[in-house]
Amino acid sequence: MTVAAAPTLSELRARVDQMQGRPAAQPVATHPAFAGLLQLQTGSSYGVDSASLAMALMAGPSADGAWCGVVGSPELGLEAAAAAGVDLRRTILVPDPGEAWLEVMAALIDVLGVVVLAAPAKVSDKDVSRISARLRQRGGILIAYGDWPRCEARLTMRDAEWVGVGRGHGHLQARRVTVEVRRGTAPPRTGRLWLPDATQVIRRSDEEPTRLRSVS
Repeated sequence: MTVAAAPTLSELRARVDQMQGRPAAQPVATHPAFAGLLQLQTGSSYGVDSASLAMALMAGPSADGAWCGVVGSPELGLEAAAAAGVDLRRTILVPDPGEAWLEVMAALIDVLGVVVLAAPAKVSDKDVSRISARLRQRGGILIAYGDWPRCEARLTMRDAEWVGVGRGHGHLQARRVTVEVRRGTAPPRTGRLWLPDATQVIRRSDEEPTRLRSVS
């Protein structure tokens, strides 16, 4: 007798949403550098450990026409974001929402496709549940830079390798890193990315390399 596999947490959520009349999760344009690592879905939250990863995840939907918002992350470099593919004309910045961060984020989720949040030090389970329900109802995506519970996936960056500095001089031109993606109890997926390369492009390291300027 064949025993059917137990449904995953994502599948259970989809069934509950369907019974409650909520829109089913849909795939969203994701930056090509994450192919095989992650596919963004509407109604989901994603945790990252760096502003660079937050920007890279935002770049896919933004380049595809989505309006995006950034809440509480003044360190996000606009020039680097634009080079990564973020359309600044469709990006709303709220660098310092103060204690009203939750209300600001909820309002942006109502009208934008993607919201990037520099998560506060501590978030209550009640607030997480409210935001998760709002994301599913509106079909939005939350990219949380920091500690955000119950994410669909968590992305971390390690083994950074800088290119461009030699013998104590020169300029940093490129950074190659390992990105690890964890989803629940599934085995993690890893990929080696330029974040960014010498032309400020985010791409997989096994793609055609970009010529680097000499620093001798």
